[in-house]
Amino acid sequence: MQYRNFGKLDWKASALGFGCMRLPSADGLHGSPNVDEAEATRMLRYAIDHGVNYVDTAYPYHDGNSELIVGRALKDGYRNKVRLATKLPTWMVQGPADFDLFLNEQLGKLQTDHIDFYLIHSLNKAWWPNIVLKHDLLGQAERALADGRIRHLGFSFLDDYPGFEEIVNGSDLWSFCQIQYNYMDTENQAGTRGLKLAAEKGLAVVVMEPLMGGRLADPPPAIREMIAADQARRSPAQLALDWVWDQPEVSVVLSSMSTMKQVVDNLRIVDSARVGMITEADRALIARIRENYRSRITIPCTQCGYCMPCPNDVNIPVNFELFNYAHTYDDVGAARFRYKFVLKVGQRAGACIDCDTCEGLCPQHIPISDWMPKVAELLA
Repeated sequence: MQYRNFGKLDWKASALGFGCMRLPSADGLHGSPNVDEAEATRMLRYAIDHGVNYVDTAYPYHDGNSELIVGRALKDGYRNKVRLATKLPTWMVQGPADFDLFLNEQLGKLQTDHIDFYLIHSLNKAWWPNIVLKHDLLGQAERALADGRIRHLGFSFLDDYPGFEEIVNGSDLWSFCQIQYNYMDTENQAGTRGLKLAAEKGLAVVVMEPLMGGRLADPPPAIREMIAADQARRSPAQLALDWVWDQPEVSVVLSSMSTMKQVVDNLRIVDSARVGMITEADRALIARIRENYRSRITIPCTQCGYCMPCPNDVNIPVNFELFNYAHTYDDVGAARFRYKFVLKVGQRAGACIDCDTCEGLCPQHIPISDWMPKVAELLA
């Protein structure tokens, strides 16, 4: 196992962290409440026995069962071998008192008297002022830090770079953050700029979705053939993980493992995970892979935003982004999930009234009104 500095803290984290969002389930569905607890416990303890010391869960994972299962799996001395991370369900907070309400419930479910790394979950530029600041969650967190129920405060993030910058600079309480990052997401969400900003401020950076929910581990045939022909002979998953581990600012790469084979494979891969291991040939291969993925983009939207605001409140760039995502990664299911999670009903493609106001503003001359019914048909 390789270990890395965790921001400014006097502690080294395993380069591989165990994410508990996709534990094995009896019905084979990701995130199912029907977790195969015996197998999940076996996997988690095997990973810890082989050096993993960072375990990540959250209040909603597996319909609330993940924290319960992790709490039981960390009995028999395993709790003392790891640093445990879980998250406040930000979207469920309706007042300042909810911070303690959720935290105390989580402490009970996890059968522990403290959370090592507590995150405010899925922050974005809307929830930051309207939930975190409005309900003084930072003040509540400061009291929990003082009384020892949490040891370090951080946040996970799902929005664009300006929102990330505002949140990172918005408090001195942050010790770490968690961002989505992989070789296809260098300019999406926090991106490379966010990674470097956080590291410059002394925050540890925990990376989630290094494989884009498994999509980079199971690419389309043309990309799989490109990787197979490479002299380094990496699997698609190893190439993607190695690329993230090559970044010196990354402290922990989370993998939400669903099978013992994935645990064993990831433990093998992480043994060689070092900064500087990605060669110029590797970078050239990844550049070709990116270009292949991008050639699959259907709507030539550049996300410039000139079409906004829509008079009917449709979020045109995000609708197009999700439609393109479905085609780029051959994954309509994930695009539909994000469509319903990210967009309110009135912001979705189906709310378009074909007024054509946007089309005269689009630098790419996209027939936006023609595309919207197709987006709605695919993603609704």
